[in-house]
Amino acid sequence: MSLESETDLPGDVLPGALSESLHAELVEFRRDLHMHPELGNQEFRTTAAIKERLERAGLRPRVLATGTGLICDIGLPEGQRLAEGERPAVPLLALRADIDALPIPDTKTDCPYRSTVPDRAHACGHDVHTSVVLGAGLVLADLHAKGLLPRPVRLLFQPAEEVMPGGALGAIADGVLDGVGRILAVHCDPKVDVGRIGLRHGAITSACDRLEVALDGPGGHTARPHLTTDLVTAAARVAVDVPALIARRVDTRSGLALTWGRIESGHAPNVIPQHAELSGTVRCLDLDAWRDAPDVVHAAIDEVATLHRAKSEITYVRGVPPVVNDRDSTELLRRAMVARRGLRSVESTEQSLGGEDFSWYLEQVPGALARLGVRTPGDRVSRDLHQGDFDADERAITVGVEMFTAAVLLEGL
Repeated sequence: MSLESETDLPGDVLPGALSESLHAELVEFRRDLHMHPELGNQEFRTTAAIKERLERAGLRPRVLATGTGLICDIGLPEGQRLAEGERPAVPLLALRADIDALPIPDTKTDCPYRSTVPDRAHACGHDVHTSVVLGAGLVLADLHAKGLLPRPVRLLFQPAEEVMPGGALGAIADGVLDGVGRILAVHCDPKVDVGRIGLRHGAITSACDRLEVALDGPGGHTARPHLTTDLVTAAARVAVDVPALIARRVDTRSGLALTWGRIESGHAPNVIPQHAELSGTVRCLDLDAWRDAPDVVHAAIDEVATLHRAKSEITYVRGVPPVVNDRDSTELLRRAMVARRGLRSVESTEQSLGGEDFSWYLEQVPGALARLGVRTPGDRVSRDLHQGDFDADERAITVGVEMFTAAVLLEGL
């Protein structure tokens, strides 16, 4: 079904619209998180705040084994938790939020809720994601109490999304997908107006791995490079030639690209050094090409290093695969958004070169990630994620809550 087709269920028959009072509470909650950002696997205050609010709503959250992050089930019989390995009669629909911040300073100048922690900021919108899933949980809990929740739901507040290869792996090992049949998420997009979402069937993000290369040689005098390994030249050739080699050894449509972020060697102008280091990232649009990427990169580096008589040691750190949206899950989000906000609220989006560890969940169960618009309409200031001045139009919280709520209700019909 096209992303622009009509929904078969008008929004006025869907309960669970967000009240003004709950929106105000969620904005306050988001601003509190924004003022107190915590890095991956250190989100103790954030976890405690989420847990306290869920418990106040009569829910029974469980903190993950790592001590940060939590899950909370709504709508299971008698409110009981699933035993290990137990599957519910109706698979759970999971709503996931990431809760960690970034190690960068908050550079917003006139913002009353700017970060109070030096060199820490919610510059990727995880505070918004968390508030959206929390709000959806509070609305769904109320619907369940009224007998209007058609299927069980799991709220997942995941730590350490920004820590490669992502906190999703630890959460999965802790059983957060047990009994889950589908999982949904949002990610803030400062290029999309508030009140709208961006959707895409298939890959919506890219794979992202980290690469460290050490080159070694005997060193020597710059007057006699022919008697030793000219290590600076070898490092330069690795930096220039390896990305070009990789580009010729894979299908160009896979988008496999190596980009260096650091190169370092030597201390004196007349001494050929014994050691050089390079580091960078490998990004890939295609899942199959990503799986083959380590072998391709290793071979190219070894060839160039050997040609220049340098010994190479390669550390290839797996990051995350692309987020590949399931067609049915994407369609569910589209229908939910159109039911709440109309046809014009959904737009097609391009595949991003950024990475997102939500992809690990989609290796296990079907699901989809939507790009949540956070730009104020008419705002001409260019903002981007992972920058200290990033902020969001907080009306996006209501949009996300109502979309998730509608998705749960539509999925249950």
